[in-house]
Amino acid sequence: MKVACLTGGGDCPGLNAVIRGLVRTVANHGGETIGLLEGWRGAIEGNFIPLDPMQTDEILPLGGTILGSSRTNPYKNEGLVQKIVDTFHSLKLDALVAIGGDDTLGVASKLYRDYKLPTIGCPKTIDNDLSATDFTFGFDTCLNTVMDAVDKLRTTAESHRRVMVVEVMGRHAGWITCFAGIACAADAIMVPEEEVDMAKICETLKARRAAGKKYGMVLVSEGAQLKGQDFITKDAEKDDFGHIKLGGIGTRVAKIIEKETGIETRDVTLGHLQRGGSPSAYDRVLGTRLGIHAGRLAIKKDWGKMVALRGLHIVAVPLAEAVGTMRTLYPEFLDEAGEFLK
Repeated sequence: MKVACLTGGGDCPGLNAVIRGLVRTVANHGGETIGLLEGWRGAIEGNFIPLDPMQTDEILPLGGTILGSSRTNPYKNEGLVQKIVDTFHSLKLDALVAIGGDDTLGVASKLYRDYKLPTIGCPKTIDNDLSATDFTFGFDTCLNTVMDAVDKLRTTAESHRRVMVVEVMGRHAGWITCFAGIACAADAIMVPEEEVDMAKICETLKARRAAGKKYGMVLVSEGAQLKGQDFITKDAEKDDFGHIKLGGIGTRVAKIIEKETGIETRDVTLGHLQRGGSPSAYDRVLGTRLGIHAGRLAIKKDWGKMVALRGLHIVAVPLAEAVGTMRTLYPEFLDEAGEFLK
């Protein structure tokens, strides 16, 4: 069996763990694996590198992806989709494992639906917003990165008696903001699931200052919306999948807080820092397990499926059911966080 894999969309810690687990499993069953470079771009252009167990054995602690990535959308042009099909046949492939988020897996699902291309999906996103899986690798490492940054910001905030507003990733869902907010004892969190009431947040910050707290810590998702306002964006340009470039809400929120409370306020955008670094132990294990089970699906020729974490078990779910619907933050987590935000 000859299996190709690719990593598409935003990178995250744990991608190399998946590649390593996949390569080892396929090799254990007498097959070979190649890596298509830079996501769907590599599948279109036929650019690849061979992958073997010894070559990938030491990539486990590396962040990012050894295959490179891109936000290439082949379905923007019908001719590009045909090139992927041609690449598949010219390389004499038996299976294609796509490792990515909703956009990358959406392409894999369509290729299976439209061309019966034997595809398998592996869910990846630091946002933890993919349906059909309980958690995605990269999320845990991202949380630890945010927590470390906020812990450092807390010391300077307290020294200068300031409020610090920290903008984190989260286009459609507030998993990062909510979990990091709980882990960092934030005074306020702002998530896409709830319209932000700045008046209430400012009152909370003033009340805590009056009670003797010398600083404030506010976490806001890039995709949060202020009451009565549209999404705050960097510019109107969209990527290949039609997503606008979010960013700037942290600065807007900081200005409002300083104006309404009279407390000196600064903002920090963590940005791509959240995607980087060596994966945590949890993400190394989860990524490895998902790679192993993706390889086993390929060996069994169980196409059109995505590997997913359900409880403590890795299961296979139909790709078509796993994409297209973002998994937003469960209300119970907001309710629990709310005990510390009153």
